[in-house]
Amino acid sequence: MATSPPYPTHPRGPAVGAPRRTRWWRRWGYRHVRAHPKAWRRVRHGALIILLALSGLVILALVRQETGTEGFLVGLGLAVLPVPLLIAAFRWLDRVEPGPWRNLVFAFAWGACAAALIAIIANSFATRWIATATADPTGADTLGATVIAPVVEESAKAAAILLVFLFRRRDFTGILDGVVIAGLTATGFAFTENILYLGTAFGTDQLTGDGGIASVTAATFFVRIIMSPFAHPLFTVLTGIGFGFAALAGDRQQVRRVLLPLSGLLLAMGLHAFWNGSSTFGDYGFFAVYGVFMVPAFALLTWLMIWTRQRELRLVREELPAYAAAGWLAPSEPYALGSMRARGLAREYAGRHLGRPAARAVAQYESYATSLAFLRRRGRRGLAGPDFVERERALLNELWRRRDIARPALDHAARATAPPVPVITPWPLPTYGGHSGYGVHSGYGGYGPVGPHPAYYNPYRS
Repeated sequence: MATSPPYPTHPRGPAVGAPRRTRWWRRWGYRHVRAHPKAWRRVRHGALIILLALSGLVILALVRQETGTEGFLVGLGLAVLPVPLLIAAFRWLDRVEPGPWRNLVFAFAWGACAAALIAIIANSFATRWIATATADPTGADTLGATVIAPVVEESAKAAAILLVFLFRRRDFTGILDGVVIAGLTATGFAFTENILYLGTAFGTDQLTGDGGIASVTAATFFVRIIMSPFAHPLFTVLTGIGFGFAALAGDRQQVRRVLLPLSGLLLAMGLHAFWNGSSTFGDYGFFAVYGVFMVPAFALLTWLMIWTRQRELRLVREELPAYAAAGWLAPSEPYALGSMRARGLAREYAGRHLGRPAARAVAQYESYATSLAFLRRRGRRGLAGPDFVERERALLNELWRRRDIARPALDHAARATAPPVPVITPWPLPTYGGHSGYGVHSGYGGYGPVGPHPAYYNPYRS
């Protein structure tokens, strides 16, 4: 086996300063799980699964009791329609550095089960208490929708982001991670809420005998599924952005790491309250808020997410050449790893020649390389923790294990997607139209007048 290159040095040198104080939950964990860390991890995961499962059963019973069996089934069938599209959109954003599936499943399950249960219980209790205290049920419903619901619901959804931020810190490295976790949590929450609203609307139509396009069910479906399936994700993404900025801050910037998530949460609550209160602005208040405020805000955040995604790809192209110079990566890999099109071509190329396991290995290689680039940027900015060298070494070792499969595929992708560059020929070109002399023609890196460069030999071919 080939010997791996030496490890690059820390970009800022060894960590200096006073040792950081260990967080309370880590101190507690060290005392209790030092002897059996794997057993404790299983217990913690099992407890979380049981909690989410119980929450799901309770919320299922509450929604079914509110809507009836038939209304529940109708609501479920209609509410599930936007879910695959929203999940696909957030997964597309997450493709630069894909997060573990367990984090994404947890986020969706928390939103659909735990957060929805907290919201139903807390909103109902608060609304009934206000109605009893003020003897004004109508005013209590309005206050509950515009004040209580945004605070309770956004706080419940933010809990999932906080848990991932605290206990899966290595998977939470920037803004897009916060956006994806927040978006999937809100998608799960909206899914359960839509079942309740659509099932209740169907029950109303059953009692009144209405049906067709003018029914309450059709109106609810149009407003919640067609017009505003992005509403809850839009609110909670603001909280996720706050946590994303906190993840980019240094470990010693404690004030910033607290204030940024809180600011995002307050913005999410404010936008949610403004949206819920749009019905009190007159007959056309909802449509005015939707057209003048919600759609532009959604477009702005969409542009910001796409820009952030491109910025992360540019970061990969800027940071990985240091590892190529050290011999860990091939010279063409930083370019290929910084292009989503080249990444896709590399996975396709490996899968076509060596099968699906090779395609998965290339995908893992791309993910580890991206994490390495992000870690390198944090270290170069002086924000990496004392475990920088350990994490860098682990990522480099994962790359080295997969290099024999990934390198030829990425090299092929780099050549296939490389822009044309001018190549000056050392001999006179034939005269065309009265012009002669040394010519410049368009070619691709590694290709000249005598064929492909030997470095681009394809090891997949026999």
